[in-house]
Amino acid sequence: MEKKQSGAIGRPRGFDADQALERAMLVFWEHGYEGASLANLTDAMGISTTSMYAAFGNKETLFRKALERYTEGPSAYLPRALDEPTALGVATAILAGTVRTTTRPASPQGCMGVQGALTVSDSGQEIRGLLIDWRDNACSRLRERFQRAVDEGDLPADADPGLLARYVTTFAFGMSVQAASGVCRDELQKLADAALRNWPPS
Repeated sequence: MEKKQSGAIGRPRGFDADQALERAMLVFWEHGYEGASLANLTDAMGISTTSMYAAFGNKETLFRKALERYTEGPSAYLPRALDEPTALGVATAILAGTVRTTTRPASPQGCMGVQGALTVSDSGQEIRGLLIDWRDNACSRLRERFQRAVDEGDLPADADPGLLARYVTTFAFGMSVQAASGVCRDELQKLADAALRNWPPS
């Protein structure tokens, strides 16, 4: 009877897939999809290329898993913000979450979902499309939440939920680019506060 092998071939003893994925996420966050080389990734993850393919698949699959981790971790402020009782509270929480996440001292600056693949070669087009969908999904969820605010009377009847959602997400994504360029947290928060001063009254 053939003896079963335990674990994937080439995987180091004590391999922690969760920790390896966290490190891969940080590399993609800092360098973008194409800027993150296999050498960068495997060095950060502490595994060989063979082990990476065995555990996570190819680089594209690894990026998709890293984006899921980013969405459920650093970017998890979005679903929490949607639970705020007012539309203004939602917008305030989203911009505050953006400022917080994109300027953490121990993390890469900016947003993985914004800068991960703004410009890519032909081989990276699927990842570029993935991130466009990721950003559009955030805007769609926000539009639905603002539509509810109109229906409930929290926003004026003539408010445009789609325009407000695009305004907030565009501002949030723009702030993340500013954060990646070195703009400090305090300045970004002042920008966020200014952006919401003329919010439609209820």
